[in-house]
Amino acid sequence: MSVLRRALVLSGALVLAASGCGSNSLENGGSSTSPSTAPSSAPSSAPSSGGSDLSGSLPPKIKSAGKIVVGVDATYRPNEFLQGGKTVVGMDVDLFNAVAQKFGVTVEWQPATFSTIITGVQGGKYDMGISSFTINAERKKQVNMVSYFSAGTLWAVKQGNPKGVNADDACGKTVGVQTGTTQQQDDLPIRQKKCKDAGKPAINVLPRDKQDQATADLASGKTDAMLADSPVVLDAIKQTNGQLQQLGQIYNAAPYGYVVPKAETAFAQAIAKALQELNTDGTYKTVLQKWNNNSGAITDFAVNP
Repeated sequence: MSVLRRALVLSGALVLAASGCGSNSLENGGSSTSPSTAPSSAPSSAPSSGGSDLSGSLPPKIKSAGKIVVGVDATYRPNEFLQGGKTVVGMDVDLFNAVAQKFGVTVEWQPATFSTIITGVQGGKYDMGISSFTINAERKKQVNMVSYFSAGTLWAVKQGNPKGVNADDACGKTVGVQTGTTQQQDDLPIRQKKCKDAGKPAINVLPRDKQDQATADLASGKTDAMLADSPVVLDAIKQTNGQLQQLGQIYNAAPYGYVVPKAETAFAQAIAKALQELNTDGTYKTVLQKWNNNSGAITDFAVNP
């Protein structure tokens, strides 16, 4: 993303395990590029105490299986990433595991290439997609999206900005970005056009399938800058002990959304209700605080906002 994954604020920072941003891609499939992971699930198979029992809103396939199969790009720290090479963890994981408890089911997190998750949901490979997908008009044509967080885009450069990058005039610079993100599909094309119209050299865009690859490119000097969802960039800066720094401010803030099949509107509405209850009982903010994402909290959980 995304979020930011990703019409979110552009950020520049080193993300050791970042990935994400919502993809507009309609590529087929969704094979994993990460090690297979053991299911990460809610702690209980019965609806959580307090609030509503939402199990009646589950699609028959999920109700029968007793679990929700979720496609996730586990390279987008701190929102979703692999711990120990096999277990998917992060803000999105903790929050949705709590949502699943409201339905009395567990969650199976399946790592996948970011740009293939939406088509995987459309084709039935995944029951849902959760990977810092920024809600935008194109995605809402393909699937239902349930808002749960707000993020923006942020740029990052190496400490001291040795290449003198200006995000508003990156013509001639080499810029890293994750494939399928709104940063790649929406933000950079606008900047490229400005360079062309001004008669300046084009931005040399280096796309990567995984956000952590884009981060590594910046840290090694292969690129001059990168842009990604703001939570990812800020965490990258922290995790790399100052090797990277933020360039400019967060912009284009927009909500992240859970990806739900177009036909499952009632299920999507029930998910929004579960989020509202988690906000009321304090669970929602506790999860965000754990991952230092408090600033992205929202209160207007909705389907296709």
